Amino acid sequence: MAVRAVSTCSIFRSASSPTLFAFRCCPCHFQFRRFSKLGIRFPLFWSDKPSPGHGGAQRSSVHSLVDSVMEELQFLRTKRVRASAKVELTSSGEILEDKLVNRTLQKGVLLEFKKDAERVLLAVAQKPDGKKNWMVSDQNGVTSSIKPQQITYIVPGVENFDHAEISDFIQKARENLDPALLEFAWVELLEKNKRVKVEELAELIPQMIFGSVESLECYCAHLLLSGDEIYFTVLETKGSRSIYGPRSAEQVEELLRRKLAKEAAEKEQQEFVTLLKSAKAMPLDAKPPKSSWMVEEKIKHRIESLECYAIDDCKTDDQRKTAGTILKAMGMVKTASSALNLLIDIGYFPVHVNLDLLKFNIHTDHSDEVISAAESLLLDPSDPDEIERKDLTHLKVYAIDVDEADELDDALSATRLQDGHIKIWIHVADPTRLVQPGSILDREAMRRGTSVFLPTATYPMFPEKLAMEGMSLQQGEICSAVTVSVVLHSDGSIAEYSVDNSIIRPTYMLTYESASELLHLNLEEESELKMLSEAATLRKKWRREQGGIDTATLEARIKVVNPEDPEPVINLYVEDQAEPAMRLVSEMMILCGEVIATFGCSNNIPLPYRGQPQSNIDTSVFAHLPEGPVRSSALVKIMRAAEIDFRKPIRHGILGLPGYVQFTSPIRRYLDLLAHYQIKAFLIGDSPPFSAGQLEGIASIVNMNTRVAKRLFNSSLRYWILEYLRRQPKEKRFRALILRFIKDRIAAILLVEVGLQASVWVSVGSQIGDEILVRVEEAHPRDDVLFLKEVVIDR
Repeated sequence: MAVRAVSTCSIFRSASSPTLFAFRCCPCHFQFRRFSKLGIRFPLFWSDKPSPGHGGAQRSSVHSLVDSVMEELQFLRTKRVRASAKVELTSSGEILEDKLVNRTLQKGVLLEFKKDAERVLLAVAQKPDGKKNWMVSDQNGVTSSIKPQQITYIVPGVENFDHAEISDFIQKARENLDPALLEFAWVELLEKNKRVKVEELAELIPQMIFGSVESLECYCAHLLLSGDEIYFTVLETKGSRSIYGPRSAEQVEELLRRKLAKEAAEKEQQEFVTLLKSAKAMPLDAKPPKSSWMVEEKIKHRIESLECYAIDDCKTDDQRKTAGTILKAMGMVKTASSALNLLIDIGYFPVHVNLDLLKFNIHTDHSDEVISAAESLLLDPSDPDEIERKDLTHLKVYAIDVDEADELDDALSATRLQDGHIKIWIHVADPTRLVQPGSILDREAMRRGTSVFLPTATYPMFPEKLAMEGMSLQQGEICSAVTVSVVLHSDGSIAEYSVDNSIIRPTYMLTYESASELLHLNLEEESELKMLSEAATLRKKWRREQGGIDTATLEARIKVVNPEDPEPVINLYVEDQAEPAMRLVSEMMILCGEVIATFGCSNNIPLPYRGQPQSNIDTSVFAHLPEGPVRSSALVKIMRAAEIDFRKPIRHGILGLPGYVQFTSPIRRYLDLLAHYQIKAFLIGDSPPFSAGQLEGIASIVNMNTRVAKRLFNSSLRYWILEYLRRQPKEKRFRALILRFIKDRIAAILLVEVGLQASVWVSVGSQIGDEILVRVEEAHPRDDVLFLKEVVIDR
């Protein structure tokens, strides 16, 4: 037999019972104490000496106490049985009589009903409402109609109850509630293997504990049972009546263990929420660093769950549940944007965190193993092709790129031959002198597929130091290269060409802007640059005669300074692809691609030959459109996707070429590096390292990663353009070209000063190609929202 003395010690039981209830109490002297609610006097035995376990004199004292308690309880049961609430149970626990439950609902009865999914209220029955429903007045003074199935309990022994007294009744019930009483009753019923209704347990507990079976005590027993998840289980329910049974000791022990674990988890959760609230309240410069959230494993798990929730990339249900629980505890709705805002507010994320960078799992750093391999190459930069290289260091070499370019892949030289023809050299950096197919650096480059260029940072395909110091072309330094030399006919077609390993010494490192300026100045000492421009003009004309299409437009380029700041500096540039310097470089890169395709075809070299099958576009259909961005936009809309063949060249209709291979960016693009592997092997007399089939398999993986990088670039660029527009004065006006009409008066436009395509409602009379003025109504970069409005000028 075991029993709980609520106010003084936990549970007393014999040594042969399970270890669920250990005898525990505080050291004190032997004394008699009256149990406040039981009205029982019994001796309490304590000792200052360590307990010898379950045997000896100590055990005898405990058993004596249990006997005393049970004698008192038996006396109270016999004395306080009330005729108005008798309950008789058979040996199997079946109910023979139940006068407390079998009552007719009538006016003045106090009942409990389920208001909705979360609320249970007390109310007084007022009058019938139809055949089955009743009108009731609840504890909040609200009168409503309820269905019989909403009733969860009818308080016994109550007639003509005044609903104004419900609040006092609830208050008294709360004062009498003690969950420990359930443990007391559970022990009693477990040993008898009895099952009971609420009212029967309500009779048992009040007799044992309260000393009476009044309506208040019965309701207290009902509240204890209905809220219990440990000691009793519902065996059967019919209407508002339920039959409960005591759980086994093993079940109770397991449930208590789970409860303790849950309470510990809730405590940890509350501590974490407190930590979040504290971090939110801190000023920006005092918020804890991101690394501090990664120290403790439990905090790290919660933060990572929020991060995954913010980018909608929860790997497990546990992550989703954890994040949702945290957001609810913080009083926030369970959305990805809520998780994002919380992580920003605590300083874990910067205000302008790039979510796509996280979502696409872009590798921003190289592993220690890869960096170590790169550093080893830099310590011993031997060149296996050194003897075979052609010395072109006498040439004036122009390297032209954007001003923030970290690595330079290509450069140009030109001269005029005695017969008047222009000879061009296209020098391409030679990373294959350092990196071999199948090496750790090659595998890493293949996994990445491309360097990732963002307004906030660049994530190179090769480790930065290797790319910058070992592979990139350097001004004034001797550099290894693969040089494509071409002599042009006067019409711009190729007269002759060669492909060689070479060494060069770059003379100028120019931006597009400075190169355009030099061309405009037309300096005599820079005649080679003028020859390159002349060659580019010839090539453009020749390609157009072959069906090539001009798709030059305006493009935005952004560099963000200190992107971790809440308000970083945004430097925006708009590139006009029709500008002389950009046109020059573009044409020379296309020329190089044509030569490599021709060289590969002539020597049966498997290469990633690119083509564009749409070669029959009738450009005269678009002749009425203004040349430039408007016409280019219309042409791009009807173009089909490019294709790749790895065995032979295929026509590239857009470029107007019989074949084309991307070759000029081997430090930045892996497919260009593959082309270098193949061409370099042929130049030294070796077989190409990859067959056409192998190239196709590699390209399928690389192209997938390249598409992700392109998507990331586009989304990041658009985000920062919208952030730029968000900061502009409301009254600022922007020039815009109408590219086409989408529907009715909704037009697709190009913001000329920004290089962004958008849409706006334009006034009647506006035509494609017209320039209009617009202003920014709303710009929300995080939500990718831009609302523009046309500014109509009265004439």
